Formats: sequence, C-alpha cells, structure tokens
Amino acid sequence: MLDLIILSLHFLACFLISLVIWWAPKDVASHSSSTGTAEIHPDGLVLIGKEDDMKRSRRVTAKVEGREIVVFYHEGKFHALDSRCYHEGGPLCLGEIEDINGQACIICPWHKYKITLETGEGLYEGINPLDPSWAPQWQSKGVKQRIHKITIDNGNVYVSPPDLSVSFDSDYFADKYKNSGDSAMEKQSTTPAAE
Repeated sequence: MLDLIILSLHFLACFLISLVIWWAPKDVASHSSSTGTAEIHPDGLVLIGKEDDMKRSRRVTAKVEGREIVVFYHEGKFHALDSRCYHEGGPLCLGEIEDINGQACIICPWHKYKITLETGEGLYEGINPLDPSWAPQWQSKGVKQRIHKITIDNGNVYVSPPDLSVSFDSDYFADKYKNSGDSAMEKQSTTPAAE
C-alpha cells in the first residue's frame, strides 16, 4: 500500500512539474541562437557561435530554420541534435551526459531515455532470453533523434540545415514545439555564452 502511495505522489509531482514547464512564461525574443543572432553562411550553413565560447559553455541551444537544436561540446567534440527528446518532447538541453557502453549519451531529464550524441540512437538495457547469463546488455532501438552536421570554420561553429527528406521520431516534437513557440531555451540555465 505504501508503494502505491509513493508511486502516486511521484506521478503527481511529475505532472505538476510538466505543467509548470508547459505554462512557464515565454521569451519571444530568444528565438535565435542563444549565443547571439543566427547568421546564414553563403553555403547555407547557420552560424551558432564562436568555438571558444561554446567550448566554455559546453551546451548551447539555437534555432536552425525555425527548428530548435542543442549543441553539446563533450570530450573534445561538438554534437548537435534536435533539442526535444523523441519520446515525449523532454528538453535535452537540461539532460546529463553519461558514458554508456563506451558511447557518450544525453539522458532525457523527463523519462531518462538515453540517446547517443554521435548517432542519435535510442538505447535501452535488455535481457536476451537466448543468452544463458541473463545479464542485461545495452541494445539499440535504432536512430530516433535527428542529429545535425557541425562545421567549424575560422573559429566559428556552424550547423547544416536538416535534410527533411529522411524522417526521425524526434521530428514530431521538433515540429510541435516549433509551431507552439514553446522553447526549451528559456528553461536552460544562463551560460557564459548567453551573456
């Protein structure tokens, strides 16, 4: 009975947190890169910010063709993904990065879904019934999260516009939040690059 009460309180708390996030005040002026206004490079690349600033801040959100993305700098590499989790639209810019089975992964803060930074694959821990050890192993759900190509040129970080001819599960929430105007950027803590 105590377990049921604790579980009910947990679900209530999660529901209330999601309401607070959903109804939080929106800052309409922050729909460009959080490092400044987004600029388009002659070859179609979108300027996200200065490489040194982004290395210091470690994560930056930006809009690329109206689509909110998050750029991470982790272990010497830049990674760009849709900013909303493919599962239920959780703000990945607020997630923690963990090493899972030798792969850097962002952990969605809402439901703890694991997404590789390199490929956008969703990972889960499962048991293979044919394996006699019955030891849980990390498995891939396939590529679920859209990743975006990063280009570094003259100390600037650029992102290529998304190729929408191929669809990913995260596209649903990217479009949903693009149209609603709700942004994870306002919920992100202030970084040195945003100042």
